[in-house]
Amino acid sequence: MSNLAFSPILTPREMVLKGIFGGAYFGPNAGPTMTKELADFLKVEFGDIESNKWRAEKYMPKRNCFKIRSGMPYGYWLEMNWMHFRDQYGWFEWYVKYNRGFRGEDDDRQIRRWQDFCGPNGRWRNNIYSKIHATGDWQTAPRVQQSLLHWGYTVNEVDYDLWKALKRE
Repeated sequence: MSNLAFSPILTPREMVLKGIFGGAYFGPNAGPTMTKELADFLKVEFGDIESNKWRAEKYMPKRNCFKIRSGMPYGYWLEMNWMHFRDQYGWFEWYVKYNRGFRGEDDDRQIRRWQDFCGPNGRWRNNIYSKIHATGDWQTAPRVQQSLLHWGYTVNEVDYDLWKALKRE
């Protein structure tokens, strides 16, 4: 079990309900052929949610919370070597399983990726609070906010105040 700090704001279900990955993260054109085991697992996790929110055939930006395209295609994920053999769909598949209590050898790597992206010192978390601070607009940079949502993070006043305190604003 990992000792790394990992505290996404949203559960996988909450993320799907808000609108992530164009609704197509587990769709037939989004990755490898889905195993029956994974399909059955996902039906338990998301089966009561409209299927076009998590396994649509086509990525549609309007299904995203911020109604914009965000993220990279599956081929890019493969090129970056971000996949682990257990979770061939990537980070979100890992997070769904992790959230349900599954633990594995890839946990530390995935948690570090989350920390680097949207943890307290994460690049994109700091980026969005800097933009909010500069503009006063909590709706600024929708692509950054959509990307953060893909990692279970939403901007909020508590974290913004912490960011300001650390920046001595």
